[in-house]
Formats: sequence, C-alpha cells, structure tokens
Amino acid sequence: MSDTKPIDRGVWPTDAAHADTLAAELGARLLTRGWRAATAESCTGGMVAGAMTSIAGSSDWFERGFVTYSNEAKHEMLGLPRALIDGHGAVSEAVAVAMAEGALARSPADCAVAITGVAGPGGGSAAKPVGTVCLAWSRRGGPTRATTVHLPGDRAAVRSGSVAIALEGLLDLAAK
Repeated sequence: MSDTKPIDRGVWPTDAAHADTLAAELGARLLTRGWRAATAESCTGGMVAGAMTSIAGSSDWFERGFVTYSNEAKHEMLGLPRALIDGHGAVSEAVAVAMAEGALARSPADCAVAITGVAGPGGGSAAKPVGTVCLAWSRRGGPTRATTVHLPGDRAAVRSGSVAIALEGLLDLAAK
C-alpha cells in the first residue's frame, strides 16, 4: 500500500550533526519497542545505514543495510522483479515500496526504509528532475508508506536531505 501524500516537515537540515541526532532518537525509540531496522538504499549509497551505525550501541537496533545502487543489485539482493523496474523506472514509489518490503523479506528486521532517487548532477529528466527522491517505510505486519519528494541543491544536499527524511520517517513509523 502506498501513501503518496508528501511528508511536510519544512526544510531538512543537511548536516551530519542533525543526522546523528535523528539516528540517536531513532535508536532509543527502536530499543523501547524491541525493534531492529534495515535499510535499502540506492542514491544515498549507504548513508542512512552509516548515520545509524555511527551511534554507539546501534548493534542493538540496527540489523543490516542493503546498498542496491544498480538495478541488478535491486533484483538480486532485494528480489525486485525486472519488469517492475522496467515498467516504473528505478526512481519510483513502486520500486521504493518493493525495496523496503524486500529488505524486510530478506532480514529479521522489524522495520525498513528504502530510498531511490536522482541525486545529480546528471541523470535527471523532465519527468524526474535532479532532486527527485522516492522513499518508502515498511514494518513487519503493517502497511508500507511511500512518498516522493523534490529536494533542492547539489548532489550532497539531495543525499543529505534524503537521509534526514528517511530517519524522520522511521521515527514516525516506530512511534505508531
């Protein structure tokens, strides 16, 4: 199930200190629930997992991360059908949903986040310009939520903003 309503949190700080704060809060929340998280990342290349594992004690709540930059990696590691990627494009909510659900299917994690996007400076199109990022959050036994955001700035800003959105979405998921 996809919820395509945009997440409205204003402007996301893109500095590492903000990511560390979000990751620490996420870790505390996951520990309270007894949950572990997984990540499935494309355009961020493991930055969400890196933010989470930068927190001391994260081995108690971070289960694993999948860096699936190529379409082949999405297929092999997360089980995405090639037809899904071909039909929707790698940067799509459908692919983000399948990535999050694939991370759960291939791990004992309780929740997962997935990110796929166009970080730039190249690779954008009229339909999916640079800064287009699709994210999905899933929890075992619950619905999967997805959104598409359009982030301003250069490659570093798009990737850092994506990390903040991913962590905030996991925080929301773990609060329910």
